[in-house]
Amino acid sequence: MADTTGNTQDLGAKDGPGPQPRRSSWRYIGPGIVVAATGVGAGDLVATLIAGSNFGYTLLWAAVVGCLVKISLAEACGRWHLSTGRTLFDGWASLGSWTTWFFAVYAVIWGFVYGAAAMSSSALPLQALFPSVMDLEYWGIACGLVGLVFVWFNKYAVFEKVMTVLVGVMFVVTVYLAFRVTPNLGDAFAGLLPVVPDEKDSILNTLGLIGGVGGTITLAAYGYWVNAKGWTNSGWMKVMRLDNRVAYLTTGVFVVAMLFVGAELLHSANIALSGGDQGLVQLGDILDDRYGTTTGTLFLVGFFAASFTSLIGVWHGVSLMFADFLARRRGERQARADELASGRRERSWTFRAYLLWLTFPPMILLFQDEPFRLIIIYGVLGAAFMPFLALTLLWLLNSSRTPREWRNGHLSNGMLAAAGLLFLVLAVKQIWDQPWSDFF
Repeated sequence: MADTTGNTQDLGAKDGPGPQPRRSSWRYIGPGIVVAATGVGAGDLVATLIAGSNFGYTLLWAAVVGCLVKISLAEACGRWHLSTGRTLFDGWASLGSWTTWFFAVYAVIWGFVYGAAAMSSSALPLQALFPSVMDLEYWGIACGLVGLVFVWFNKYAVFEKVMTVLVGVMFVVTVYLAFRVTPNLGDAFAGLLPVVPDEKDSILNTLGLIGGVGGTITLAAYGYWVNAKGWTNSGWMKVMRLDNRVAYLTTGVFVVAMLFVGAELLHSANIALSGGDQGLVQLGDILDDRYGTTTGTLFLVGFFAASFTSLIGVWHGVSLMFADFLARRRGERQARADELASGRRERSWTFRAYLLWLTFPPMILLFQDEPFRLIIIYGVLGAAFMPFLALTLLWLLNSSRTPREWRNGHLSNGMLAAAGLLFLVLAVKQIWDQPWSDFF
């Protein structure tokens, strides 16, 4: 299949010897920590807690499968960037103008609604920790402004270090809670057997847990963070693959630990959590009552770390993608892997314009009811993005756009096809469940 981007350079398929492979080493790890921290937000923790609360350890296997699915998607994104020297959006653009229109509408509407959700999620634990300081809306504004200033003035290296520290906080808190509730290891190992609960909509709920383990646009941003780290060619492929596995091993620890909490603390006591981020505040109160104020406070600190890493991760990663999108629209043809590694994208006006879009317009939603029709469109676009990502990666990595040695093998094709089918089913369900009768 021919390349239709108009690029005169084929950065991934040059004649002669390719770049020398780097030895995979723990000292290089970085983008994986960033994608794990960004992908696991408050919503993922709530969904896992509720799964543990409703089904005990029965769906532990689904959480593990979810991590394996995301490993395949993130690895494919990183492999495209490193093998071709081109960005993911450049690859999408080669598939036709429909990808450009989809991304443009998605970035504008999704960014507007997500900005408010991220600020509100980060504000909830702060208000719970300091209830008399100020209202939730103002905590949200403060979180948005801190995220804006931090990403605006710092390049990737500092961003990665801060994310690593916050991941450390999340890791300590979630593992401590998992030990604190004294998990039944026999039941936990039994939960690794693929069993679907015998309840209404149990199959769709199981698929939802698999698809919801750290699965957002941040998976697509992984390749951009790989380049921003300075990894720009296929010599870094082994390093990227180790980094990616670390990312979803970390994600797996978070998710399994929270499922333990749901199974032992909530399921055994028949306690139901509220949906949404408010459920985590409720869990903080339950931990206060059961284990004391210190444990409850520690959990809220971990809750804030999970929410704020998602905020600054999106502020940085999706702004990089948007800057790349506009550069492609302006007709730039240079090797954008090198452009990302140089840090120039992070200082561009397009990067900063999208940062402002994520921060200031969404503040309106903090003070009023969410606009009904906009939320429905947001839900539809969000549901469509993951199958779009999986299926376009299948297309790109099986075509001549990718150097032959780095194209998909049978395992990669199987994993991406399964991910595409999974997310397509979930997308159809989410679109079907929207209140369309009230939309018109």
